[in-house]
Amino acid sequence: MTTDTPPIDPNARNRNRGMLIAIVVLFFGSMLVAGILRFSGWTPEGRKNHGVLLDPPADLRSVVPSLADGGEYQWNPDARTWRIAVAPPADCGAACGTLAEQLDTVWRLFGKDADRVHLLWVCGTAGCMPPDGAPRPRTLHLLQPDPRLLAALPPVEGATTGDHATHGAVPVYVIDPNGFVILRYAPGFDPVGLRADMAKLLKLI
Repeated sequence: MTTDTPPIDPNARNRNRGMLIAIVVLFFGSMLVAGILRFSGWTPEGRKNHGVLLDPPADLRSVVPSLADGGEYQWNPDARTWRIAVAPPADCGAACGTLAEQLDTVWRLFGKDADRVHLLWVCGTAGCMPPDGAPRPRTLHLLQPDPRLLAALPPVEGATTGDHATHGAVPVYVIDPNGFVILRYAPGFDPVGLRADMAKLLKLI
């Protein structure tokens, strides 16, 4: 007893072939488009940094900053602590008050991760300290302006750091748990952007 093989429907064969070709074109076409976008410098909105990524990052691992009230500030990588650092000018005035409020708001929005974010305020005179009445988060550390520390905080156009900073122009920096300065924010930065970048970084380490 034999079983006859049913004839192949040419229309069905053509449909299957067309579907296979469409899948191949869709797959490799998506890869091609993704490659073009990547090499053109485009990235999805959710993956963009709001701050400027420093390449190469500034290395602070050999620098041991001194605390304003004595003692040393250690990087201690095992603690997985991130830092937001500022080095205001000697007479930043109202800009220091505004900056202190902005950083306090950003810090509070970290919620349960807030203790993993230190705020480093680099200042050697009364004129650049957070003004009386300004919020002082519990992870705020006041640091002496070590020349090596200031040199590792790269300035932005129209502003420098420490005593030579332009009046009111206060850049902000992000330092990773190992002591590398990895992000820089220009004076007048958007606190929402800083908070978004930090939220992503806290998930990484």
